[in-house]
Amino acid sequence: MSDSSGTDVQVVIVGGGHNALVAAIYLARAGLGVEIVEQLSQVGGAAISAQTFEGHDALLSRYSYLVSVMPQSLIDDLGLQLELLSRDVASYSPHAGGGLLVETVEGPATRDSFRDLTGSHAEFTAWQRFYAEVGTIAAAIAPTLLSPLPRAATVRAAVDPTIWADVVDHPLGTAIERRFTHDLVRGVVGTDALIGTFASLHDPTLIQNRCFLYHLIGNGTGEWRVPVGGMGAVTGELERVARESGVTIRTHARVTEVEARDDHVTVRGDDFAIHADWLLSGVAPYVLDLMRGHQPGIKPSGSQLKVNLLLSRLPALKSGVDPAIAFAGTFNVGETMTELESGWHQAAHGALPERAAGELYCHTLTDRSILGPDLAATEAQTLTYFGLHTPYEVLPDDAAADEALARMIAALNEHLAEPIEPLILGVERKSPRDIEAALGMPGGHIFHGDLQWPWLADAETATLPAERWGVDTDHPRILMCGSGARRGGAVSGLGGHNAAHALLDFLAAQQH
Repeated sequence: MSDSSGTDVQVVIVGGGHNALVAAIYLARAGLGVEIVEQLSQVGGAAISAQTFEGHDALLSRYSYLVSVMPQSLIDDLGLQLELLSRDVASYSPHAGGGLLVETVEGPATRDSFRDLTGSHAEFTAWQRFYAEVGTIAAAIAPTLLSPLPRAATVRAAVDPTIWADVVDHPLGTAIERRFTHDLVRGVVGTDALIGTFASLHDPTLIQNRCFLYHLIGNGTGEWRVPVGGMGAVTGELERVARESGVTIRTHARVTEVEARDDHVTVRGDDFAIHADWLLSGVAPYVLDLMRGHQPGIKPSGSQLKVNLLLSRLPALKSGVDPAIAFAGTFNVGETMTELESGWHQAAHGALPERAAGELYCHTLTDRSILGPDLAATEAQTLTYFGLHTPYEVLPDDAAADEALARMIAALNEHLAEPIEPLILGVERKSPRDIEAALGMPGGHIFHGDLQWPWLADAETATLPAERWGVDTDHPRILMCGSGARRGGAVSGLGGHNAAHALLDFLAAQQH
């Protein structure tokens, strides 16, 4: 494509998150001139690492921390030199009598853990059957993620009608209560529906169902893997490949206005103006509307409390289980279904939940490369907490966020044989307001808004490439390439890949 319109660059990308880098790489490799405009000092958005604790050489994944939905074929196609490690433990959920251990590859230890919790093997059998059926949905969807959106009917035809109804047609809580009897097992299943999504498991809008699906479709297995070197290693590789591909990256560049005309778009900042043939938006749809001077819709509201901890060592547990096993996967706190529903109800009525509910993850049990040599030679470990049902509205200021942190510490201490406070070398908490202030995500919503089904409804019109790829906006020269795209959300690269291919498809059709 030539610069026939006299524009400065063929494609300008607003927002320099990981999806923007993916889109830029594909477009630059196709011969287009691409410039990324990022308001922060570095690219990567939420997929970054940071030296979080003064005086301690530890490079933590500050916001996003695990990789699942990014297809391995995308990593290979981009030529990223990444190492993603599996964990032997999927989750550990402490309870009064011990703990529910779920291995990544479920074996005798998982079976016995279910039996110890429930007194029989029935619940484990139900667990295996449910996730085997969910796996058929994942297997049907995963191969489509780097292609134009499939029709719902196509995906439905490859899936058993019962599991389709349970996950797609009815509130997920109904299926959980029908299939499982134990409150803790129900909560562990339901948690994947609530990560970054503020909802009851019985919400009739089914936003919790969509969140659940996205957490289980990555590479057809849903396994969440640890990026060696932290999330900054992912962004670092994307930036390296983007620059080698000829992408121009402009940082410290705050966009104040986007103007879209029939033949070009203009992006203006405090001290710059860029005229381009096309614009890809890596910012949230709500933010894009503000930049365009449009009346935005309802502002998204994030729902998570993110806490990063550096410990001198892992704490001992009341159950007596080895902490290196309990914290090797996801350590669940306050996640019975009753607690999850109660916390949602309290927060929905404007109150911070009395009992914290969330997940803890220890990066350094799998990868100690994020610690400096001196720290790595000790027993030091990092913990990352992702709290549920802590929406923007109930954490209006630092005092409220500090209280949420205190409740999280108290909930964790309930399961420990020793208080965790003396082991803490550093702590950082990020409320939705903190995330909004740091990253520009409206309401601190990590998905830029509610997740959408990764397919086209059977009656949905999709004529243009942007519609078929799920990256369209109300203007033909603006495509959505970030988490606000149809298959956006999480560290996946899907939004960037799909926006780039939608534009390339359009340009190829024009040439013919």
